[in-house]
Amino acid sequence: MNRTRFNIDGAWLVCAIVGVSVGGIVWLAGAHDAANVVWGITTLLGAIPLVLDIVRSLARREFGVDWIALFAIVGCLGLDQYLAGAVIALMLSTGQTLESYADRRAHRELSDLLERAPRQVHRYEDGSLQTRPIDEVRLGDRLFVKTGEVVPVDGLMESDAVLDESALTGESRPVERLRGDLVRSGAVNAGSGLDLHATSTAADSTYAGIVRLVEEAERQKAPSVRLADRYAMVFVPVTLVIAFGALAITADWIRWLSVLVVATPCPLILAVPIAIVGGISRAAKRGVIVKGGGSLETLARGRTLMFDKTGTLTSGIPQLADVETFGPIDPDELLRLAASVDQVSVHVMATSIVRAAGERGLELSFPEEVDERYGAGIAGTVDGRKVALGKTEFVTGGGQLPRRAREIRRRTILDGSSCVFVGVDGEIAGAIVIDDPIRPDTPRVIRALRRAGITRVVMVTGDHPDVAESVGAALGVDRILSERTPEEKVEAVTVEREHGVVVMVGDGLNDAPALAAADVGVAMGARGATASSEAADVVLVVDRLDRLVDAMAISRRSTRIATQSVFVGMGLAFAFMFGGALGLFGPIAGALIQEGIDVLSILNSLRAIGDSRRSGPPGPATNVADRFRREHREFAPELQRIRSVADRLEELSSGEAERELEAVRVFIAERLPQHEEEEEAAVYPVVARLMGGEDPMSSMARAHVEISHLGRMYLQLLDDLPPEGPTPDDLMDLRRVLYGLHAILRLHFAQEEEAYAWLSSGEPVPVG
Repeated sequence: MNRTRFNIDGAWLVCAIVGVSVGGIVWLAGAHDAANVVWGITTLLGAIPLVLDIVRSLARREFGVDWIALFAIVGCLGLDQYLAGAVIALMLSTGQTLESYADRRAHRELSDLLERAPRQVHRYEDGSLQTRPIDEVRLGDRLFVKTGEVVPVDGLMESDAVLDESALTGESRPVERLRGDLVRSGAVNAGSGLDLHATSTAADSTYAGIVRLVEEAERQKAPSVRLADRYAMVFVPVTLVIAFGALAITADWIRWLSVLVVATPCPLILAVPIAIVGGISRAAKRGVIVKGGGSLETLARGRTLMFDKTGTLTSGIPQLADVETFGPIDPDELLRLAASVDQVSVHVMATSIVRAAGERGLELSFPEEVDERYGAGIAGTVDGRKVALGKTEFVTGGGQLPRRAREIRRRTILDGSSCVFVGVDGEIAGAIVIDDPIRPDTPRVIRALRRAGITRVVMVTGDHPDVAESVGAALGVDRILSERTPEEKVEAVTVEREHGVVVMVGDGLNDAPALAAADVGVAMGARGATASSEAADVVLVVDRLDRLVDAMAISRRSTRIATQSVFVGMGLAFAFMFGGALGLFGPIAGALIQEGIDVLSILNSLRAIGDSRRSGPPGPATNVADRFRREHREFAPELQRIRSVADRLEELSSGEAERELEAVRVFIAERLPQHEEEEEAAVYPVVARLMGGEDPMSSMARAHVEISHLGRMYLQLLDDLPPEGPTPDDLMDLRRVLYGLHAILRLHFAQEEEAYAWLSSGEPVPVG
């Protein structure tokens, strides 16, 4: 569509150039009347696209600045100013062609997303590859993706691969995906050919959802309407007052015409849509789909930010934190039994338990006699043993919890994690602690959003108040609303809207009503086909919260550039209107002056397509950050062990205490120091350059010093233990040091996760 419009506008421009040129040649030949005829025809031809635009506007019951151009053309024909009319036609067609070119450039990223959508797949059929239309893909089909091809549907990798996900994430560096990883459609195979099993159809795939969102954004009403028409309400009447004022004072119709010519076609028509659409295109390149210019403009005015918790502020992917046993069953065996039952459960926590069992290499059995009760738990028979897991009442049948179980439940509530109790053969055998960690970049993103102009941050969630308070306090939000139903989330949004423009961010089905109720709804996640994505005004295609900062920065910059173009263009136009009213130049010169104003406004608006972010040194390969993240995940059980040992130190037998304390010693004295040394050498210097400032990593380096100090204290306490076992004073000192280590390591790991986020982006977060 953009290409067709560009070609049509180019044809009108050629006609205008030919008409003005031929008329000039005929005039120089002495045939003045014939020249006027040629210029008159050129003027009429130039008026055709203008009249069509006006008719379309009237059909939409709109009145815009293009009427001034029509008045000027009619005035030229009525006052026998045929050359001036032809020049106006030339200027109009030139401006429209420039606008079409700029519009094509501004839509480039959106158009590229649509054009690269895969239409065929290579499917294994009876041992051979067959090329089929993408609509024929079914769940479970085995597909082959050649080098350089776009992954057609979401699927599970059958081998390791290197993918270019820049179209989805905006990151230019290829990423490695391992066998068994879920790969999203839209990524490009940057390595050798790969096989995958389809986990979605074409219509339900990630990329299909993105394409639908882009098509919806393309269909939106021209983004100039909201911003430009506000200024048009001032520009049009002022122009007419100046023009008719000059006519009333001087009775000179030429001056009247000169004023109208200078106001034609006006930066409101050209500059505003280019700047806004340029912002939409720029956002798409960063993995943010904005559904229309109105949404972009409103996002720029956002002052209150409301977040759902799960999947937005947190990862939304629960992780196994610890396995506690209350009897003779080994922790791995307890996890194996629980995971075996959870294989047939659709609960989100079941997925994390099964995944954790797989990571530990546990062999699962298929359960029998399974009974799952929504919101309570699941029970079944595994290898002849009755296994139940879920909430307390479901597992115990209303009986009492052991003291150790009550302590774990209390601890998880305080920590903001979840506890799944496991019963075996009618006895409560242990508990599985599940954690939904805060996104590593969340604190940094919230700080960046506050710098970008957000004045109030509200967390609204359906979670228990203790869990919500724990997460909200850690992030420093201004207000925490817990245990809210979808209807109550809508009410909360409505209340906040009374104080300013509200931006609501969510990711789940239950967030859709709140997203629709907000001034701007922002949906998290890559699929783009969920109810939340359909209800949202903005969709973060890549599952990264920092893209919201990008979207805010781009929206504000684009709106600012559009406003600059309007004020500069209108200011110059008003100045030269008075010049025309005073008779300082005629209609022909006025048309040339206005063309200069238009070109200046368009060039300024094109800045919205460029990248405003401060440049920084290129970041290292993402596998550096991935490596240290992976080590943090490996350290999670050790961190939990430190806390658990401190809690149970007095209850452990002499042999158990010795084993647990020795395990902590190995972690503190051997594994952790090596991790910190390598991290300081590989990560800290790069992050410091990205962050800027004087010694930005000093606090983290100081934390290493404190960790080392506590580690030495712990080793000294172990060395000083008497042969007969620790005394009460020894236990108190050990517990104090262990709690201190747990607290500082937990905080320090969170700080380092933020540093890894800088490494992943390889650039500073834009704030304006």
